Amino acid sequence: MTSATAADGDESANATRPDRSDERARTGSDLDEDRYTRKQSVLITGCSSGIGRATALAFLDEDWTVVASARDPTDIADLADAGCETITLDVTDPDQVTSVIERTVEETGAIDCLVNNAGYAQMGPLEDVQADDLQSQFDVNVFGPHRLTRAALPHMRAQGAGRIVNVSSIIGRISVAGSGAYAASKHAMEAMSDALRVEVEPFDVDVVLIEPGPVETAFADRVDEELPESRTPDYDAIYDLFEDTQLIGGSGPLASAPEDVADVIVHAATCSEPPARYPVGPVAHYGSYARFLPDRLRDGIYGLVRKLV
Repeated sequence: MTSATAADGDESANATRPDRSDERARTGSDLDEDRYTRKQSVLITGCSSGIGRATALAFLDEDWTVVASARDPTDIADLADAGCETITLDVTDPDQVTSVIERTVEETGAIDCLVNNAGYAQMGPLEDVQADDLQSQFDVNVFGPHRLTRAALPHMRAQGAGRIVNVSSIIGRISVAGSGAYAASKHAMEAMSDALRVEVEPFDVDVVLIEPGPVETAFADRVDEELPESRTPDYDAIYDLFEDTQLIGGSGPLASAPEDVADVIVHAATCSEPPARYPVGPVAHYGSYARFLPDRLRDGIYGLVRKLV
């Protein structure tokens, strides 16, 4: 699997698809036996940097078989050197998604855990966010995890167990001015995870949300890149707030290290009865209570922060 692309797997599969009737018939006791004789496997998306990279290394430390994916294979070559299986994956490509899941199962024996980590933040006042940019935000942050989850669940049901860890954000529970597009995508991920958790519980498949606050990663650079080029001057105060505070990025004394988030993800994947959500970092813990504030008070606090900055 290392250094291969999902597209390569699709091409060969379309040419001559082998008879896997024996594999499909291996259920029940056979799969139970496999779980006790093989290393557990995890597929992680978005491993080129930050949380994804740290998570891949953290699972390696726990002796898992790690399938690390990214759009550009050169970004994860060092993870292959460290012991990960690496594969090219664009979560917006349905064919690649299907191929990666199938190859993970074929080459590792199962898919015990799926970590939906790939994502980015489309920031800016909603009036300045183009419809195409909003569509792209949802394609990566919402439809991508949905594609992967749909492809992985049949295997997890057949195994009789599985764990889906969705990396969301505290922005998935509250929304602030200038983060509307990103917050909408993370709110959608949270809503889907809540529904899915109940739907798959009878099959011993757990669904867990990770909700970091600011994290010290290159994510902040991508935030700056995704701010609209054409800016309405009336919203300068919002742009200034993001540039001065790195509210979504990762600078500042309250930011978490990516390794801290990775440790929480591994715990969520391995504990026997995980909670539905794991806030990570002080901003996330305090922010999780903000949704209980009256709307006027919450809006007033934001207005005060804007004046102070």
